[in-house]
Amino acid sequence: MTDRVRKISAAFLVSAAIGLFFIYALLKLDYHWQWPVLLTTRYKFFMGFLVTLAISFFSLILSLLLGILAAAGRRSKPLFFRYLATVYVELIRGTPLLVQILVFFYIIGTAYQLTNRYVMGVLILSVFSGAYVSEIIRAGLESIPSAQIETARSLCFTRFQTYRYIIIPQLSRIVLPPLTGQFASLVKDSSLLSFIAVNEFTKNVMEADSLNFATFENYTVLAIGYLLITLPISWLTRRLERKMHYAD
Repeated sequence: MTDRVRKISAAFLVSAAIGLFFIYALLKLDYHWQWPVLLTTRYKFFMGFLVTLAISFFSLILSLLLGILAAAGRRSKPLFFRYLATVYVELIRGTPLLVQILVFFYIIGTAYQLTNRYVMGVLILSVFSGAYVSEIIRAGLESIPSAQIETARSLCFTRFQTYRYIIIPQLSRIVLPPLTGQFASLVKDSSLLSFIAVNEFTKNVMEADSLNFATFENYTVLAIGYLLITLPISWLTRRLERKMHYAD
């Protein structure tokens, strides 16, 4: 049996086991499904999905930039930047996202007249996720042996060449798996923006549920919608990991 056949067989068995597990639960529930009623709120589902997709996309990019800056700050020599980055990371990682959403939107946003809920949603998620991205990048940098940097210096590599040819290729391979998990969490965390009335996917589904009272159907659509965003991220990351893999 080839390796490809074994993988397909294992995937089929896992899918069948999970499917049977849920099918049995649904049969015992004896619930009468009302899928046709979802057609009346399909536009609300679609718009909420697009908003979540847009917020997640811009938050991913901005959080990566903030994470890189914070990681560089924590490794910098000037104490001001090092302490600033450390306070940012520890403060964000030590407080719940829901509290940050309320504080940033109702206090900081009001003080600085940032009233656009969608812009604030992107900024809040970026600041929150950026702290975790910073730690992932910092841990990846520290895992690279310092002997390699010393060797680069002995070969008269510039700082740019050291990062371009030695550090970044290894760092990318090291941090990709944890970054994928963090980005997937960011997509799901965007559901908390419903607390500041951002019409993202979760809020729209909750509104639809109050109209059609098809709770199980609505939240099944919600789960599938989030999977449609997070699974491609995981798939793309695995492709990049295989592409960048090389012998140690």
